[in-house]
Order: sequence, then structure tokens, then C-alpha cells
Amino acid sequence: MRKLALILAIVACGNLVHAQELPIKKEAAFKEGEVLTYRLKYGFITAAEATIKVEASDMKFDGNPTYRLVVDARTSGTFDIFYKIRDHYDSYIHKTELTPYFYQEDIREASYRRQDKARFYQDNKKVVANRGTFSTPTTQTFDLVSAYYFARSLDISKLKINDTFKLNYFLGDEISSLEIQYVGKETIKSKLGKINCLKFSPSIKPGRIFRKDSKLYLWITDDGNRVPVKAQVEILVGSVTLEIKSAEGLKYPIGK
Repeated sequence: MRKLALILAIVACGNLVHAQELPIKKEAAFKEGEVLTYRLKYGFITAAEATIKVEASDMKFDGNPTYRLVVDARTSGTFDIFYKIRDHYDSYIHKTELTPYFYQEDIREASYRRQDKARFYQDNKKVVANRGTFSTPTTQTFDLVSAYYFARSLDISKLKINDTFKLNYFLGDEISSLEIQYVGKETIKSKLGKINCLKFSPSIKPGRIFRKDSKLYLWITDDGNRVPVKAQVEILVGSVTLEIKSAEGLKYPIGK
């Protein structure tokens, strides 16, 4: 299920631009009360579902108010019988800069259990987590959940076809960098209707899951919300697709 969370973060990363410090718009692309649901399909079978929320928060860090971002993911159908997953993620982010202060996860996958926490000190370029203290290359480093929301609010007005860009994120016990290519625009059929989207292709490494020629494609609404509506990747056997199921509390009308 961490792969599901990573796919969601990668989807969000498709909104980035070239820069050491990434510029965001004056107003966030989301608001409190937004609820998005996704389903992860293996072939034609729904394997898992995820709910992503923006909630009000009383938590303050360095005196600054925060949004609470919440992700709950679980297997469904036959997959839930053979390999039950109940994963929960929280991220507290600065209300205007949208960078994370604190992240925690509660992973429950079959008999596997893991609970991790991470405190982000952006000005000091470090992350303090369960497994130690990690140096970061910039003052903008993210967890999987905050990356999803930060990227949606970036200024991409200068983005051109075939441009590539990077995002720094903390996962497990290391700081990593993800490279993504902007492919162009495409209209996608979804549960929300036909939507004009921006299309991206992040780089992936072949291994136990992906083939050498595997390609990951992402589609994000070309509107004020910048909501990821679809992601698709070929794996060693078959393909995996992430599709939006519903969207409530959006800041702007969908597709506008």
C-alpha cells in the first residue's frame, strides 16, 4: 500500500516546474473540507481504495497554523481476504507555504505493522525521524501526503512539453528525488465526466514490479483544482490503474 501512496505523490508531482525553490500560486488549489476518493485496479479488478481529506487543525508549529491532511487506504474484495491492508497517514502543513511540519503513518498490512513519525525543519534543511536525522538539499522537502497537495498549487504557467523537473521527498529512511516529464494535454473519461487534463510521465526503475520498458502516465485536471484523476503503469504481469471515484468540497468547479 505504500506503493499506492507513492503513486498518489507521483501524480501530484506532475505539477512541478524548474527551480531550486518551487513557486506556488497566491492561493492554494484546495480548501478545508475537500474529500477525494480513489480506487486502485489490477486489470479489471478493484484491489484497493483510498480516501484523502483536508481537515481543520488546532495544531501550530513555530506559532504557525496548519492544515491536517489525512489519507486512509484499504484493500477491497478478494484482495482484502488474502492480504488485508489498513494504512493511515497524517501530515500537518503550513497554511500558506504548504510545506510539511510533521508526518506520521500507521501501516497495517497482513501481519506487518509499522508506525513512523517525522518532523520537518525546512529552514534548517533537515528531517528528524524514527530512524535518525536526515539532511535535505533544499528548504522544500515533503512526505508523500504533503507532496500531493503542495504540487497542486504550484505555478506551472511556464511549463512546456518535454520539460522535466524534480521533487525532493522523505520516505522511510532516506531523502529521494523524483524526475517527471510533462507530456502534454489530453481529455480523459472519468467518474467525474470528460475532463481536460495535463499528462505526465515520471521515470521509474525496473525491478521486481516494473518491466524495463514500463511507462507510468498521470492525468491531472487542467483547471484551478489540479486534481489527479488517473494514473496507469504496466507491471511484470498486467497493469495497475489508479482512478478517481469521487470528489467533494472542491474549491473550484471541476473542469474550469
